[in-house]
Amino acid sequence: MPASEPTILATSMGFFSRKRGPYDLRPGPVFDLGAELAQAGPEPRVCYLGQAVGDQPTSFTALYGAFAGTRFRLSHLALFPMPNVDDIRTHLLAQDMIWVGGGSVANLVAVWRAHGLDEILHECWQAGVVLGGVSAGSICWHVGGATDSFGPQLRAFTDALGWLPYGNGVHYDSEEQRRPLIHRLVGDGTLPVSHCTDDGVGLVYRGDKLVEAVADREGVSAYEVSRSADGTVRETVIAPRLLG
Repeated sequence: MPASEPTILATSMGFFSRKRGPYDLRPGPVFDLGAELAQAGPEPRVCYLGQAVGDQPTSFTALYGAFAGTRFRLSHLALFPMPNVDDIRTHLLAQDMIWVGGGSVANLVAVWRAHGLDEILHECWQAGVVLGGVSAGSICWHVGGATDSFGPQLRAFTDALGWLPYGNGVHYDSEEQRRPLIHRLVGDGTLPVSHCTDDGVGLVYRGDKLVEAVADREGVSAYEVSRSADGTVRETVIAPRLLG
């Protein structure tokens, strides 16, 4: 069964390290949450999209290793140098969850649009396939956010898919440029009201409404950053629910 409503999991979370090397990962509880939201069966189908890092082979290797031996059935969609599946639409509509990795959000959405993948993903979302992702895979569903797509100095990005009518701030507690830039962009009107996540936090949207924040660790939060009538910027903490 698909999700009962169009559902997006926009996060600064995903995998934990097994501490046996840089690509030795295990899935975090956000994937169990995604399977629950998708009303998936005992073997949830997850498709990984890695266009934000140019479909690097190491990212596929790491993810297949992470899901090996779990109940999840992993596949991936690559677009470099050409699609690896004959029928992208059919493949993605058959998933319970689509997970988008981090990297360059500007490159990500440009490549998606070149292949018509933005339209296919919108159809998947409306059909009840849970869309999720981390970092660039979080910002992409929103109006935009702060990005290092153009270099190490963060810049505004406002050409994301815009299905969620908010700005999005990721890695809010771990990269010092993030919070002040989001505040400035909301304050000057570059971004609308923005939802932000510390590392280890995710946002659950039903339709285009934020219904809860979740976390895979203690001591982290989500935030809403908004502009008051007098032009000042207000940051409101959204306490997350701790995932098991």
